[in-house]
Amino acid sequence: MTTLVNPLDETAGAQKTPAPRLDSLEGKKIGLLDISKPGGRPFLDQIEKLLKDKYGVASVERFQKPTFARPAPDEVIDRILKAQVQGVSEALSD
Repeated sequence: MTTLVNPLDETAGAQKTPAPRLDSLEGKKIGLLDISKPGGRPFLDQIEKLLKDKYGVASVERFQKPTFARPAPDEVIDRILKAQVQGVSEALSD
């Protein structure tokens, strides 16, 4: 007899409200989080260039997790918060 196992977590999570979207990227300070997967740095290099050249982002602050296998440690979150960026994006590239 075959047993099928569902790998999804079926527990109900708390309903959360997504962060509000920025009205524009122009003139904003944006954070880019490298989660330390292979290919993340060159991917974010291209994203940074695109943000500045095409969308008028004033500045980009870069952050990096020590490993992709775990959530960002409190120290990384604290650095992001202290940088006072208006938005953050992360790289999931391999």
